[in-house]
Amino acid sequence: MANKQKTLLDIQRMKAEGEKISVLTAYDYTFARIMDAEGIDMILVGDSLGSVVSGYDTTLPVTMDEMVYHCRGVVRGTSRALVIADMPFLSYQVDLRDARLNAGRLVKEGGAAAVKLEGGENVAVTIAAIVAMDIPVVGHIGLTPQSIHRMGGYKVQGRQQQQATQLLADAKAVEAAGAFALVLEGIPADLAAEITAAVSIPTIGIGAGPECDGQVLVIHDILGLCDKYSPKFVKRYADVSGTISAGIASYIREVKESSFPGPEHSFR
Repeated sequence: MANKQKTLLDIQRMKAEGEKISVLTAYDYTFARIMDAEGIDMILVGDSLGSVVSGYDTTLPVTMDEMVYHCRGVVRGTSRALVIADMPFLSYQVDLRDARLNAGRLVKEGGAAAVKLEGGENVAVTIAAIVAMDIPVVGHIGLTPQSIHRMGGYKVQGRQQQQATQLLADAKAVEAAGAFALVLEGIPADLAAEITAAVSIPTIGIGAGPECDGQVLVIHDILGLCDKYSPKFVKRYADVSGTISAGIASYIREVKESSFPGPEHSFR
């Protein structure tokens, strides 16, 4: 059973049984294979790849072709985790036809089992249209990176009562539209707890406190591979950047000294 491919029913059952859901981002075969072998529940092929892989300042430049490409690699590296793919900016906001076609691309071409899109009441019709195609959807409310210009930066959402009331309404709208899970990003912990109790679908927190049904973080952040940002909600579990730097420095030194390659690395 441990190696069985997870489905959205498994994820929903975890909420019902009180088992926390572990989620990480991945953007390639290598990382996906490692985290899948360790037993991660869900892997998110996030449009965060724009920042941590492609070096953009925001997620906005990420294209559908990029998402499909990275999704393929992640799917090839998994055998048990549920793979979700982000729908990038402009892939679902223009009209329902685009939204359905692009969601279909992430499943058909990318191999994802589900898609994720940002927004609450304003995208409920879009979520319902995609779900009607039998494509599972994860919602995403609170701090939504594709709305960075409207929000004036990466700022905590829901501290004011009006915002909190809207976020609760957004969560219920996403659930009613048919999403099977909901990401809560950058909102106060007590509000996240209230939303988690108010909806029957699992909530996945990122900067939303401990009461969510699960947690998601960016793999580059927890391994110390990205120093561009250091959000308060990130915990660094390893300093892989230091290890990589030391290895590369050693390689450069040995090449310069002509100590690599040695006889054991050469053919006769």
